[in-house]
Amino acid sequence: MAGRGPLDGLRIVEMSGIGPAPYCGMLLTDLGADVLRIDRLAAADLGFNVPHKFDMLNRGKRAAAVDLKSDAGISIVKALVNKADMLIEGFRPGVMERLGLGPDVCLALNPRLIYGRMTGYGQTGPMRDRAGHDINYIAMSGALAACGTAEQPLPPMNLVGDFAGGSMMLALGLLAALYEVKASGKGQVVDAAMVDGVGSLMAMVHGLRQAGMWQNARDSNVVDGAAPYYGTYRTRDGKFMACGAIEARFYAELLKGLGLESAELPNQNDRSKWSAMRQQFAAIFAKKTRDEWCATFDGTDACVTPVLDMEECVTHPLNIERGNYVTVDGVVGPAPVPKFSRTPGEVGGGTHDPRADTAAALAAWGMDADEIAHLASSGVIATG
Repeated sequence: MAGRGPLDGLRIVEMSGIGPAPYCGMLLTDLGADVLRIDRLAAADLGFNVPHKFDMLNRGKRAAAVDLKSDAGISIVKALVNKADMLIEGFRPGVMERLGLGPDVCLALNPRLIYGRMTGYGQTGPMRDRAGHDINYIAMSGALAACGTAEQPLPPMNLVGDFAGGSMMLALGLLAALYEVKASGKGQVVDAAMVDGVGSLMAMVHGLRQAGMWQNARDSNVVDGAAPYYGTYRTRDGKFMACGAIEARFYAELLKGLGLESAELPNQNDRSKWSAMRQQFAAIFAKKTRDEWCATFDGTDACVTPVLDMEECVTHPLNIERGNYVTVDGVVGPAPVPKFSRTPGEVGGGTHDPRADTAAALAAWGMDADEIAHLASSGVIATG
C-alpha cells in the first residue's frame, strides 16, 4: 500500500473498471500512492475472467466492494473522496453524474480534489456517448492507418490507444494537476480521452508528413516496415531478428555483419530499391540461427537485436540486470517504472479480492470499526 516511492502519502480513489484507468492506477500505486479501488458490490462476486492473482493492473491496491445503487454506498464513496487527493474513473460520460459522484459534487466536498476521467472519445464532442475500444480510438487518430501492411491496417495490440494514449496521458495529467494545486489550492478535472492521447503520440509523424518526409501510405516509410534496414527478419531456426539501423554509421555496421559491401548496394535511402534489398537481407538472415546472429552483432552498433517473446525477455541479462521484472505471489510482472535514485517504487503486493479486503481497506482509510460492521450487516459493503 502506501509508504513506497516518490508518491508516498498520496491517496487515490479509483472507481473499478477495465484496462486504461486501472493501469493508470497501477502506475501510481507502484510509485507509492495509496490507491483504494471501489468495486460495485453486485460485480464483486463475478470479477473478470482473469483470476484475482493474475489481474496485474490492480496489484498493490486496496479494494472495497460497495453497493453503489444505495444512498449509503454513495455516502461511503463521498467520505473517501473527502480524504483523497485524486479520483480516477473510466466510465462513459454521465455515469458518475448519475451515481451522484460527478465532478461538481466531489469538488464541492473536496475543493483540492483532482478528478481524473478516462474515456475513448472524451467528455464532449459528437462521439462522447459511443462505445469503442483501442482499435477504434487509434483508427480515429490517424495511427491505425499508418500501421500494418500495404494491403491493410493492422492493430499494434491495444498498447497505443488504451495504455500509451490513455493511461499514461491520464497519469501525466494527474501529476501535472497535483503540481498546480500546490499553488492554487484548487482541484480540477483532467479529461483524458484516448483519441486525444493517440493524436498527441502522432506529433512527430504529422511533422514529417508535412515536411515531405513521410508518405501517407502504409509500408512506404522508414519506420513502418518498408525500409530494409528497419524491420524484422526470420532466422534459420524460425525465430526473428530486429533491425533498426537508420543512421548511416549504424547501417554500415549492419552491412558489415551481413557480409555486404555498401559499394555493391543501392543507396541506403533509394526507396525504389528497398523491396529488392529487403529480399537480399532476408536471404542472408535465413542462413543462420538467431543465436548465431546475436553473436555476430554482439558489441556492435548495428542496432540489431533478437525478437524475444514474453517468456524469453524475463530471463534476458539486460532485463535481469535492470531489475525489470518482479515476482509477486508467484506471478511475474513488470517492475515499477521509471526508476528513481533516492525514492524507488515497489510493487506493494498482489491483487486483492474486494470481497475479502473491504473491511481492512475502509479501516485503513479511517472508517470506524463499528460503522464498518453496521454497513456489512446492512448489506452495503462486502462481508468478506
